[in-house]
Amino acid sequence: MKPLRTLAAFAALTLLAACAHRATTPVLPIQPDAPGFLLGLWHGFIFPVAWFLRLVMPDVAIYAVPNNGGWYDFGFFLGIVVFGVGANRSPKVVYRTRTIDRTRGTVIENEG
Repeated sequence: MKPLRTLAAFAALTLLAACAHRATTPVLPIQPDAPGFLLGLWHGFIFPVAWFLRLVMPDVAIYAVPNNGGWYDFGFFLGIVVFGVGANRSPKVVYRTRTIDRTRGTVIENEG
């Protein structure tokens, strides 16, 4: 029963994708004053704030268009993953070792 459900879901998604249409206007040419790597980095870093503001204010954009292409995208990616939302902010893991006296079954020494 599970393979049939998976096949039906795949078929529905394929039919839905077939309804999409291609944009008829060309992509805007890269402009020298378009946002680049550093603005992409900044926009990726402030993504959570921009996303929330986008929900309540329709004139706020999350992603700058037009931009200078790959460098803006790379900065945006780094801003989200490395410096922003995706950054690992968990506390540092500390491994502790201890010495156990097997004859008495007690801990002799704790080291941090």
